[in-house]
Amino acid sequence: MRVVAVIPAYNEEKRIPSVIRRAQQYVESVIVVDDGSTDGTARKVQELGALLIQHGENCGAGAATMTGIEAARRLGADVVVTLDADEQHDPNDIPLLLKPLEEERADIVFANRFGPFGFAQGKRRNHIPFVRRLFNAVGNLVTFAVTGRWVNDSQCGFKAFGPRALREVQIRMSGYEFCTEIVRETVRHRWRAAEVPIKVLYSEYTLAKGQSFANGVKTALKILLRSFLR
Repeated sequence: MRVVAVIPAYNEEKRIPSVIRRAQQYVESVIVVDDGSTDGTARKVQELGALLIQHGENCGAGAATMTGIEAARRLGADVVVTLDADEQHDPNDIPLLLKPLEEERADIVFANRFGPFGFAQGKRRNHIPFVRRLFNAVGNLVTFAVTGRWVNDSQCGFKAFGPRALREVQIRMSGYEFCTEIVRETVRHRWRAAEVPIKVLYSEYTLAKGQSFANGVKTALKILLRSFLR
């Protein structure tokens, strides 16, 4: 399988090099979509030999992800792995997400930050702040209400799209609500889905940059509104 990583990035010049280097160990190509950054993100991407696509302005995580997926299709990718640019996701977990696709057990694989992970040293759980757990619970409930499918970590950007899902997926929502839209795509196209527990690397930076609870509520309302308008 020709595997391509898609990394949406917004002002991540300090963290994107590490993410690219580690992802390059497991994929054939890395595509970074610079979503209107005002820092040196683009320069860092080019220095590391990743494919750079730039938005003229900040369009949102969903729009950047779809831009990257479309570029991967043009490159002839069989599989796309999407992950965040802020080091929250560990690229070393990419093989875990690819395994259900390689075994032809799934069309799409969702990472799960809330399940036990690790086998060599015994299973462990990520230490996730209460507000993040609460937001994820709300996101899961809204996603289930809209789609009828339960995903344990529906709002995580770390995913792997197999050949069928890559061919059929179409993201129309530009903001964070795109994660729920992907679950709806899973139901609409009847994709086989798998979930894989992963590590999450929280820091003061990633916690500060992520969605606030208030923005999470706004995202949930957008999802509900758009679901009724479809």
